[in-house]
Amino acid sequence: MKGAERPEAMLPAEIEAWLEWLATQRRAAAPTLKAYRACVHALLRLADGRALPALEVQDIRRFVARLHGEGLAGRSIALHLAAWRGLYRWLIRHRGVRVNPALGVRPPKSPALLPRALSPDQAAALLDPEAESALEVRDVALFELVYSSGLRVAEVAALDVERGVDLVEGVVTVSGKRNRIRSVPVGARARAALWDWLAVRAQFVRGGERALFVTRHGTRLSPSGIASRLARRAQALGLGVHVHPHMLRHSFASHLLQSSGDLRAVQELLGHASIRSTQVYTHLDFQHLAKVYDRAHPRARKADPAGKGFPAEKDLPVGKGSPAGKAPPAAGGGGESDGDG
Repeated sequence: MKGAERPEAMLPAEIEAWLEWLATQRRAAAPTLKAYRACVHALLRLADGRALPALEVQDIRRFVARLHGEGLAGRSIALHLAAWRGLYRWLIRHRGVRVNPALGVRPPKSPALLPRALSPDQAAALLDPEAESALEVRDVALFELVYSSGLRVAEVAALDVERGVDLVEGVVTVSGKRNRIRSVPVGARARAALWDWLAVRAQFVRGGERALFVTRHGTRLSPSGIASRLARRAQALGLGVHVHPHMLRHSFASHLLQSSGDLRAVQELLGHASIRSTQVYTHLDFQHLAKVYDRAHPRARKADPAGKGFPAEKDLPVGKGSPAGKAPPAAGGGGESDGDG
C-alpha cells in the first residue's frame, strides 16, 4: 500500500484530497473546511512525526488529554474528534488504511451552554431608534432582516439585490448549510426598512455590485463587517450587552417559540436538519416560563429574608394541624409511627 510505505510524505496531500472530497461530494461549507483543516493539522502536531495509520486508540486518548490540558473546551475537542474520525473513514475507504483509532473516543464533558438571546424589550431598543445616516439606514434594514427571518450572518451577507428577497411577497430565500435552500417570511418592519435602504443604496454601489448590503466603498459587506456594525450599534444605544448577529438569530427563535410553541415550525424557519438543534430553545422558553411562574403564582417558592428557599420554623403558623403546633410524641409509645405511613 502506497500510504503505508511513506505516510509522512503522503498524508499532507491526502488531507488536501480529503478536504476537496468534503467540499465537492459532501458540500461542506467553507468555515467547516477551515475548522477541519485546523483540527487535522493539530492531529499531525500531536502525532509528532508518527504515521497516522500507525496511531492507536490509546494515542488518540492521550491527544485528547493533551488538548484538554492546553485549555480546549469539550466542544472544541469534540470537533477535533469528529474531524479525525472523518479523515480516517476517508483513508479507510479510499487509501486502504485498516483502523479508525478515533472511533469510540469521547471528549471531556462540557457544561451545557444555552444560546444567549435578547429580551423583546432589548430587541426593540436595538432596532426601533431611527437611522441618522444612509449607512444607519442600511444597518437597520440588515438587522431587522436577521431578526425578522432568523438568518445566519453568512446567509444575509450573501444576498443579492435582484435575487433572494421578494419584498412584494414578503419572502427571503437563502442557501444555508450544505447548500440547503429555504424560504422564510419577512416581517412588515423588516420590509419597510429594506425599502428605505433600497432607496439610498445607489449612493454607494460601484461597478455593478450585486450585493444587497454594501459598504461605504460599494463592495459587499462581509460577515465580520456586519458583526462589527451590530456590536457598535448596541454599544452606542447603551444596551449593556455585547450583541452579535447569531444573538439576533437566537432571539428570533426564542421569541417565536415563546409566542407559538411550535417547535417544528421554528426548526423549518431556522433551517435545522435535526430537531435536536432546535430543542435548545425549549430550555430558553422554560426559563422564561419559570420566571413568570415565580413572579405570578401564589404558591411559587420565594426566598425568605435569610436567603433560604423555605420559611424558618419560627415563621410557621402555630395551630392545629400545623407542623409548629404539634407536640412531640410521648416516650414509650402513643406517638405516630416511624414508618413512611
